[in-house]
Amino acid sequence: METLRERKKRRTRESLLRAALELFTTQGYERTTVDEIADAVDVSQRTFFRYFAGKEDVAFAVQDMAEAAFVGAVRARPPHEAPMRALRQAFLESWDELHATVESVVPVELHLRMYRTIEAEPALFAARLRRLAATEEALARVLAEREGVDVDADPRPRLAVAVFGGVMRVTERQWCTSEDSGAELIRTLTTSYLDQVGSALTGNWRTT
Repeated sequence: METLRERKKRRTRESLLRAALELFTTQGYERTTVDEIADAVDVSQRTFFRYFAGKEDVAFAVQDMAEAAFVGAVRARPPHEAPMRALRQAFLESWDELHATVESVVPVELHLRMYRTIEAEPALFAARLRRLAATEEALARVLAEREGVDVDADPRPRLAVAVFGGVMRVTERQWCTSEDSGAELIRTLTTSYLDQVGSALTGNWRTT
């Protein structure tokens, strides 16, 4: 059971996180300082650094949680599922749980606004790609373990994750340029694009 001290620490961390994302999404990542984030919660800069290593750390804290939950969902898929199906089903069937993971920390609407901010801010976008590479490596190792192959000798785990990751990035880009900012559009687009992977990679696109 969570102690009073643990509860206070969690609330302080979540308050800093929400304040940071609000500032990043309203006035911009580069224009926001650590002091402003700390001031918004009425704590010291020193207190901020007890919870986060810096602005990048707080900017990606919620995404890190969601991605860690997704890696766990892939690991928990039934062992008979083929790798691409395990990735697909983990995403689709854990959608509500992923939402709950985010909602437990910040409003989903704020999390989605932060997605758009990351796409628009060069420093954040570069950091996003770097962090995605680490997540994709973790997923590849989970698939390799599930299939009983050596991830460093067999390219298939990394290839499968690269295809899935490509679909997710296309989905995010399409969603970010859409007038519909709802989270459900992400799920709809992901499902549609995953259904097209086979024909996109091996089919003939020409209609004449």
